Amino acid sequence: MSTHTLPIENFVTHLECSQTGKHYRRNTQLNLSDVGKPLLVRYDLKAIKAAVSPAILNQRPQDLWRYQELLPLTQAPISLGESVTPLLSCQYLARALDLGEVLIKDEGRLPTGSFKARGIAMAVNLAKSLGVQRMAIPTNGNAGAALAAYCAAAQIEAICFCPDDTPQVNLQEMAYYGAKTFRVKGLINDCGKLVKQGADQGLWFDTATLKEPYRIEGKKTMGLELAEQLNWILPDAIFYPTGGGTGLIGMWKAFAELEALGWIDSRRPKMIAVQADTCAPIVKAFHTGADHAELWPEAQTIASGIRVPIAIGDFLILKALRESQGTAIAVTDEEILESQKNLAKQTGILLCPEGAATAAALIKARQNGTITIDAKVVLFNCASGLKYPMPGLVQTFEPGQDIATVLD
Repeated sequence: MSTHTLPIENFVTHLECSQTGKHYRRNTQLNLSDVGKPLLVRYDLKAIKAAVSPAILNQRPQDLWRYQELLPLTQAPISLGESVTPLLSCQYLARALDLGEVLIKDEGRLPTGSFKARGIAMAVNLAKSLGVQRMAIPTNGNAGAALAAYCAAAQIEAICFCPDDTPQVNLQEMAYYGAKTFRVKGLINDCGKLVKQGADQGLWFDTATLKEPYRIEGKKTMGLELAEQLNWILPDAIFYPTGGGTGLIGMWKAFAELEALGWIDSRRPKMIAVQADTCAPIVKAFHTGADHAELWPEAQTIASGIRVPIAIGDFLILKALRESQGTAIAVTDEEILESQKNLAKQTGILLCPEGAATAAALIKARQNGTITIDAKVVLFNCASGLKYPMPGLVQTFEPGQDIATVLD
């Protein structure tokens, strides 16, 4: 358990439909609004401004829960050690692309090795406090591992439905944490249908991306952390690997809340959604001027975390991209692998495929003028590269081989 002292009453005022603005009662465990859209948590920002300041934050532990006033908790959280993740300087890309600064927010340092820990930690904590006993999730891997771990800590039963090509390491993680783990013939949206069916039958609570209001509150801490780490001056652009888009939506929400508190000004980074060209529904919708993304047929990519054929929060993602004067960029699997290999070799940072996609997208954005000379950009590496199978580059040393040949 965390050692943080939380207020008996949080600063949440209500939940709000992201499309209609309709209000729902605070501190409740709901899925979607009456019109089937994600619910957003709203706060009494005036009261928060009076209760906390950046100076007070400086005195708190370096973890996710330091932002307690901007979170929906009412009790000390169940925690697995969600530390503030580092911003790593990538001088290699900055020099190569003639940029002012390139920073990598390395989310692989979080529990279970990915940024899914942020949102899932919040969802599970709220579920525990509100009496939920069983949670289910459709997952490409990392979200399921996080749900299984936090449910184990909270003593909540977890059920994970995964596409049949989910990496074995992810499946083992879920199972070892005690989650009932199932392979499904199909993609994550097919898994989502099974989770919804069970939820409709009252078998479990649906914890799918943006299907409940609290995962986004955990994910928004990426934006809170980033702003604080940069002394409350946001970068010129943020490149975010986008599947369901919870983190991108959450950061955009965080920036609005920080401006209302007076901690940042009105300037915003360009929010740049990165997808694979073989699963790019947000990219297509953005560039065709659509408000919603169509289902992407036969989605596939080595970056399984962004293999999401359709996202329930598509309109919120697109809104953030357009309001920020950002864009959406698709990259190939070959570009992802090349970036992953080059960054590891040149910097010692092993990006996950989704993180490598942001580096590949940055190169394209610099070439087409979206990102200009001397800009300061942040790339999100959403998980540890060690969790993913990689092409074999290892050589065999044969018996009797001349030792000098290792240098050839």
